[in-house]
Amino acid sequence: MAAKRIAQSSINWAALSERVPEHQRGTYLAFKAMSDNYLRRVLANPEKPPAIDWSFYKQKVPVAGMVEEFQKQYSALTIPYPPDTVKPQLDAQEQQVKSDIEKFKAESNARISEYKKQLAHLESLIPFDQMTMEDYRDAFPEDALDPINRPTFWPHNKEEQLDYVAKDAPSSH
Repeated sequence: MAAKRIAQSSINWAALSERVPEHQRGTYLAFKAMSDNYLRRVLANPEKPPAIDWSFYKQKVPVAGMVEEFQKQYSALTIPYPPDTVKPQLDAQEQQVKSDIEKFKAESNARISEYKKQLAHLESLIPFDQMTMEDYRDAFPEDALDPINRPTFWPHNKEEQLDYVAKDAPSSH
């Protein structure tokens, strides 16, 4: 398979430019200039190399058979174009990244909707500076003091209770 000629850049520079942070704008412009310079140099060369005028060399080279030997070797020369063995891996990786992005977006949307419910609940409550202990118990039953069902020791925080186990404490297995 022969290499195809590059006709234009396959990079969407406008879309890429929108995603470049302002503090990296200089690096981006330098990279774009190098890419454009490379593309100009490629396009400045002809698509196929100029043909060799073998008859001119046959007239000028005094050694008999030398030009014919070079012509035979030159015409027999084929430079193999390396096969693309990485594209399937890149396509698989791209699909994996796309699915990871979609999964993250779905999870994020679920978290956002849950947070919106929590915000709506908090906005529906009486302001904290106007709450009584009973109002707090009704709004947050899991955090409120309940001396009957869940007695606690003073100062009534989690760290001071008998059944508290620190998260960074070594397990006793």
